[in-house]
Amino acid sequence: MKVFTTGQVAKFCKVAPRTVSKWFDSGRLKGYRIPGSQDRRIPREYLIRFLKEHGMPLGDLEDEAMAKILIVAQDQVLIENLKRELPIERSFKVAVAASGFDAGIQAESFHPDCIICDFSIGRTEALQICQNLRRNSEFTETILIALLPDDGSSTSFDRSSINETFKKPFDAALLAERLRTLIGAKKELV
Repeated sequence: MKVFTTGQVAKFCKVAPRTVSKWFDSGRLKGYRIPGSQDRRIPREYLIRFLKEHGMPLGDLEDEAMAKILIVAQDQVLIENLKRELPIERSFKVAVAASGFDAGIQAESFHPDCIICDFSIGRTEALQICQNLRRNSEFTETILIALLPDDGSSTSFDRSSINETFKKPFDAALLAERLRTLIGAKKELV
């Protein structure tokens, strides 16, 4: 568990250390005192929660605190449903790509924790995206979820590069909850 001193929190929030001490003493910023000392320590998850509750920017903590999701799809209804179920207030940051080329560019710059690939963009292209990501050592830990169309066609393919599959239509809230579980196992989401 990562903890911060009041000085570190002050520097991070761009306020005086005394201000952080007042937040702590008033109970607004949770933490603990070191036994036998007046020194205060603020655990990372309490700092993130405090920053979110008060509308303050997360800055460098954002990568740790947010579950970054890249949706590769062209279906606007699907994208909007997923965005609604993956709101930033619940620690999700969402980016969208419409093609394999866009997905590659977004993955390199956004560094997502999870990529949701809608196979409706084309089964061959979707499989190529998944395989290319798995070949890149930067994305070996990235969670890959395939959204398979329910068009009655056979969906037999090598699933070794994919963590999970959902068959359309599916409940976006269920997918969001599954993402929270999968990514929460990798990161401590507040």
